[in-house]
Amino acid sequence: MKNWNGKRYWLVGAGDGLGAALATRLSAAGAHVIVSSRSEDKLKALVEALPSDGSYQTVDVADDQNVKAAAEAIGPVDGVVFLAGVYWPFPAQEWNADQATAMADINFTGLMRVMGAVVPGMVRRDAGHIVITGSLSGFRGLPGSIGYTASKAGTMSLAECMYADLRQTGVQVQVANPGFIKTQLTDKNDFKMPFLMTPEEAAEYMFKHMNSDRFKLSFPRLFSLVFRGSQLLPDWLYFRIFS
Repeated sequence: MKNWNGKRYWLVGAGDGLGAALATRLSAAGAHVIVSSRSEDKLKALVEALPSDGSYQTVDVADDQNVKAAAEAIGPVDGVVFLAGVYWPFPAQEWNADQATAMADINFTGLMRVMGAVVPGMVRRDAGHIVITGSLSGFRGLPGSIGYTASKAGTMSLAECMYADLRQTGVQVQVANPGFIKTQLTDKNDFKMPFLMTPEEAAEYMFKHMNSDRFKLSFPRLFSLVFRGSQLLPDWLYFRIFS
């Protein structure tokens, strides 16, 4: 178990859902959490409800200058957790250009912007903790998931690249790939979601992972085996089963 007392963690995408639940869990462990999203009202309410001292900083991860300004306002942190994401389900036959671009620009390019604002300082200090939120959907292409699955595959690949570069330094890189979590995003799905978790259940998985030295966690474990195992299937069989 890490010593969280007095550590400053910036949670990007923590207005509600998994981000808010994880902020509460880290705060209960003694960390000072700085929560960020675009909604100041949600952030204020969350900070007031935290078990220990916390703060907030609004940020729009789709805006280069806004991200840089937010990072400068916050200052050096011990860790950053990227949880920001948007989601609209649609297939290629019903392509929505605005929604597809938004998913790419927030879920993946937004991560790039935040990493660009914090990683150089961590590298200079040779100290830091980076946690990236991927998804079980990012392991392989899925039907009806234009934009989201591709953006999550990008986040997971970026995490692997960063881990390869930084694993023998003082900067720890981790990625967590959750399954379905009951949030306003998954409320858009019109199908039964196996192993559906509450945000608090998912936050507990992530908190335990953040206390470990492991690089990657895909959860829930049994459900994750379906997606991880799908990587071993040849294309003709995979797409016959999944599409």
